[in-house]
Amino acid sequence: MILRGLVPLVFLLAAAPWGGPADGPVRPLPFYYDLYTFRGDAGATTVVAAFAVPAGTLERDWEDGQARYRFDVTLVLADTALKAVRRTDDSVVVAVPRSLSRDHILYTHIEVQAPPSATTLQRVIMTDASAPGIGQLYGSAFPIPDYTGTELMLSDVALGDPGVGEGWRRGDVTLALLPTSQFPEGSFDVYYEVYNLPAGHRYVTEIAVEPVDETGVPRGGGGMVRARFDGTASAAPDGALGELRRVNTSLARGSYRLTVTVTDQETGAAAARSRPFQVRGGSRRATMVPALPRGPHSVRPG
Repeated sequence: MILRGLVPLVFLLAAAPWGGPADGPVRPLPFYYDLYTFRGDAGATTVVAAFAVPAGTLERDWEDGQARYRFDVTLVLADTALKAVRRTDDSVVVAVPRSLSRDHILYTHIEVQAPPSATTLQRVIMTDASAPGIGQLYGSAFPIPDYTGTELMLSDVALGDPGVGEGWRRGDVTLALLPTSQFPEGSFDVYYEVYNLPAGHRYVTEIAVEPVDETGVPRGGGGMVRARFDGTASAAPDGALGELRRVNTSLARGSYRLTVTVTDQETGAAAARSRPFQVRGGSRRATMVPALPRGPHSVRPG
């Protein structure tokens, strides 16, 4: 399940990050995010949140001759039926010799394991750790898919910035997850997982990128990009096959939809997943920042 960019504002954080009164100015902290889901351990689902924030929206301080930018990120998954809450908090610190440009993007990610559920709400929060009272929260319904079935299926499709060496690690793959409302022009990486494709089966993967309008309707007039890959499955013992592909194309500024379709040539079974993304264009720089986990925890009211 994927949520894009700035979803409707639920609540503006008008207090300090830990609930106390704000000592400084109170203002919003708009940021961008996406949520991705993959098969987890022991029947759980892995939920990954990717965050991005322009450096110019953060307060900056100086320490030991370096400019420092600090922010905290939180992912909350609340199952309204089970009355259970899972929350993960992380801190990010960026120290650089000189100030970053205002439009330089800082981005990071956090991850949590959660049980599949059709009644889950998600909340993502970012606060400026240098200035209490600056922050923002977004949220919506977020059904968590169940990847424990036996039929051919795909995980979410995640997009990454190939120009950054650090990022989210999944097995032997490293992907610089960038929220899909913030992609620059140029090549990008695509990562997804195929589930329940028997080892040794021949299969075909097709990736299609088509321009769409703001409502997701294809714009027509050509412009679709297609790629096809043939292979033989070598899934892990848990039945998962991860694939990292690079789309080497330059897309003009605008909205697009990417669709991945995998077909088992032995059985004819097929599975497909789509996701929208936006190309902002320009040469804006981005830096992947490792989070410093404060750790996940669960709450189950009595």
